[in-house]
Amino acid sequence: MTFAKLAKYFQELEKISSRNAMTEILVKLFTEADKNEIGQICYLLQGRVAPLFEAIEFGMAEKMVIKAITAGCGADGNEVNREFKKVGDLGKVVESLKPSAGNSKLSVGQVFEVLENTANKGGAGSVEIKVNLLADLLRKVDSLSARYIVRIPIAKMRLGFSDMTILDSLSWMAAGDKSKRAEIEKAYNVRPDLSFIAKTIKEKGVKGLTEVQPKVGVPILMARAERLSSGKEIIDKIGKCGVEPKIDGFRLQVHYKKSGFDKPTFNKLLEGKQQGFDFVPSADGTQTVRLFTRNLEEVTFMYPDIVAGIEKQIKAKEVIFEGEAVAYNPKTGEYLPFQETVQRKRKYGIEKMTKDVPLRLLCFDVLLKEGENLLTKPYAERRKKLEEIIHKGETIVVVEEQEVADPERLEQIFQDAIKRKLEGVMAKKLDGVYQAGARGWNWIKYKKSYDSKIDDNIDGVVMGYDFGQGKRTGFGIGAFLIGVYDKTTDSFKTIAKIGTGLTDEEWKTLKVHSEKLKVKSKPNRYDTDKMMECDMWVNPKIVVVIKADEITRSPVHTAGREMQKTKGGALRQAQGKEGAEEVKIQGFALRFPRLVDFRTDKAPEDATSVNEIEKMYKIQKK
Repeated sequence: MTFAKLAKYFQELEKISSRNAMTEILVKLFTEADKNEIGQICYLLQGRVAPLFEAIEFGMAEKMVIKAITAGCGADGNEVNREFKKVGDLGKVVESLKPSAGNSKLSVGQVFEVLENTANKGGAGSVEIKVNLLADLLRKVDSLSARYIVRIPIAKMRLGFSDMTILDSLSWMAAGDKSKRAEIEKAYNVRPDLSFIAKTIKEKGVKGLTEVQPKVGVPILMARAERLSSGKEIIDKIGKCGVEPKIDGFRLQVHYKKSGFDKPTFNKLLEGKQQGFDFVPSADGTQTVRLFTRNLEEVTFMYPDIVAGIEKQIKAKEVIFEGEAVAYNPKTGEYLPFQETVQRKRKYGIEKMTKDVPLRLLCFDVLLKEGENLLTKPYAERRKKLEEIIHKGETIVVVEEQEVADPERLEQIFQDAIKRKLEGVMAKKLDGVYQAGARGWNWIKYKKSYDSKIDDNIDGVVMGYDFGQGKRTGFGIGAFLIGVYDKTTDSFKTIAKIGTGLTDEEWKTLKVHSEKLKVKSKPNRYDTDKMMECDMWVNPKIVVVIKADEITRSPVHTAGREMQKTKGGALRQAQGKEGAEEVKIQGFALRFPRLVDFRTDKAPEDATSVNEIEKMYKIQKK
């Protein structure tokens, strides 16, 4: 396929907001693509040249891209800047400045290779090399292709859909309907690489995904827990279970492997850039560790103390396991609040913070050991294997656990956890599997907030903001709109607008984060009431922790609005749309919401879901 043809598909996708229409276009695109290019196309749809868990970024600021446009189009730099200030989209700027003629025969693979080469350039002189590579590519392509090529390095593709829409489309391509979606998503949860998934389906069909196994170095989407509000409810639901304290830290997935090489051999491999070896070695070159957060971000370099503990304490050749990293006081052993733990998530001053705020990794599950896939093994068996791989030490610790069948005993453990200033407990079904990327009744969390009126923290996504008034005029932001994720529709639905309770520093921080993500029109994945329009919309990237007094019903928020049958028999969200038999507009809202913190370790799709909000509301009423 030529890139010029792919650009026309991008243009079609950009014009529409209907998820169904997007799926139809993607199905057509994937059907036409061959097995050698469908993987590259999936990356380009995301505005990338590698999966999300690989730290391969273009490192090109808008100023660099403007230089490339100037050189590639033979334009005046001042003119490019003027147009950019006017339009706000470098893609449209280059399209308007560049003559439409170009080499329309450049293939997707040829363009992808240049973009990949651009992203991988680093070191001295790399800025000039990147600019020249991009400029040369712009000279060769037509104006529409240039629009999207320019957007990729600055991560502003503006196509308006998520990975879930791509998974739907792959099911339609393979089976002619959504019947294979669950099977495809199950494989994606274990290997969250759209390129790999699409290429496998193209070559082997959906049945080829049954061969997908965990692989050290490729993060597995983390399992999540359901909520209940008493020990009795938990025992009634899953019977005898393993009960662990619930720690308020940040979750890490550890990928560990002994390289099998001595240091000289290992260095030769690195120099030769051998394919398939994707680890940062330890000091002696014989061990490798990668740490991933729940949103697939690699953070190995941030936590040298945890890495050192893993290299010292793990007795296995190859393993994937999970734990909760939490700051602690080395003198007392007491765990510190999340606000202190989160200080460790930083790119600079790491060595000092490692000494000031040491971390301990409390491990609770193992997913692969010595090449054996443990995802489908019972929790009780996985727990034993976890204990086998960890030597005693200060940094890497297996979290304490008790098997409990008595509701009263579970309540005692819960109350003890609260007295120790922990969040609560986690109960795990003894014969339960590890549900990668999913929430299920294999894990149940019971937190202090669930045993009374709902006041649990909620992870929300910043959807947009209003300009400030009075003192906040200087901040440029005076209120912000919060949404929660609806997996059924792959959309974000509103639940609160917050205009008070932030410190000056928090307002400034939110504005800085939002400034990088602002867009001129509401993103396609946002479902909002006209009463909740914002002065400025932002792409769904910022996850914040919100505390509220309770969940109430609201006529102006869309989270949890009732689904009603239309005259045509289809389900649609009743917002007064034509064809609905009746209109029910009561959604969920947060009463007295206030910002607690920013949650940088969570992807927007991992924020609190509409389904969770509904369950919390029912618990609150009960």
